Amino acid sequence: MHATEFLKAPNEHEISSVVVLSGAERALKQAVLSAIKQSVIGDEDDDASITHFAGKDAEYKTVSDELLTVSMWGDRRVVVIDEADPFITDNRAALEKYVAKSAKKSVLILDVKSWRSNTKLAKAITKSGLTVSCEELEGSALNQWIRSTAENQYGKQITRDAANLLAELTGSNLGMLDQELSKLASYVGEKAKIDSEDVRKLVGGWKAETTWNMIGAVRENDMGQALSCLEKLLYAGEAAPRILGGINFSFRKLAIATEQARQGSTLTAALKSAGVFYRDIDDSAKYLRRIGRPRAERLLTYLTNADSNLKGGSTLSDRMILEQLLLQLGGAV
Repeated sequence: MHATEFLKAPNEHEISSVVVLSGAERALKQAVLSAIKQSVIGDEDDDASITHFAGKDAEYKTVSDELLTVSMWGDRRVVVIDEADPFITDNRAALEKYVAKSAKKSVLILDVKSWRSNTKLAKAITKSGLTVSCEELEGSALNQWIRSTAENQYGKQITRDAANLLAELTGSNLGMLDQELSKLASYVGEKAKIDSEDVRKLVGGWKAETTWNMIGAVRENDMGQALSCLEKLLYAGEAAPRILGGINFSFRKLAIATEQARQGSTLTAALKSAGVFYRDIDDSAKYLRRIGRPRAERLLTYLTNADSNLKGGSTLSDRMILEQLLLQLGGAV
């Protein structure tokens, strides 16, 4: 199961004698580990009941002895192998035997980056243990995590659009996102809801503002200004994929609105439905009318091609790929 599912109700899941935490998202691993500790040893002294080993240095006999030793301060024990990939590689056969006959009063937690489910060890743990995926979230799952964390941890609602923008600006690292949510909660004060404007002002900084100015210039057919903004961002070291992320954030909505209008909705209604910020609706409508329906219906193609090209689908430089995209979006080529 994924960590987000486990964390919804950790007490409803039986903590077996062997647990695997797989994936690269440290914030999820820490949350799951904390929940397991609480379930197994409660409020007992961590130092007495929990032992951590570094995977690259751990010896199996030492780990085994630790698993068989119960603290005088409690009747259960947690042994964690951090970055356990090399430990598993070196001790796979011994671990297979341990899973078949494990210490019932101890919990062995293997923290790994990768986990192949088709190995003998993985299959054995699936039968008698617990495997929790702590892979990075993306798409709707990431959006839901941001929104639920804002509400449950900080008592704030964050709009779906603002959550998407936060992910575009910050990335998918949950630890970083949590820090930004904490700052946003303080920033909005007594206001109950965090919106896109709040995220844009607090999180984006001048780079985000420059990106919005670039997008606005494309809409207004001021391609000189748009390319100048792009030059500033690249000169400041902003990564091309992140710049594209900001462009995507705005123009994907216009592509969605175009499709809804093609199916019979009024343009204004379509732009509202697609999530275009209310202050940008009139300018967005003028932009779509200016470039015309045939080009508007190709917006998504332009964005998809640029993404593919930045990932190695083109021999052009990142700068040229982004410049070409801006000219296409602006109707100049």
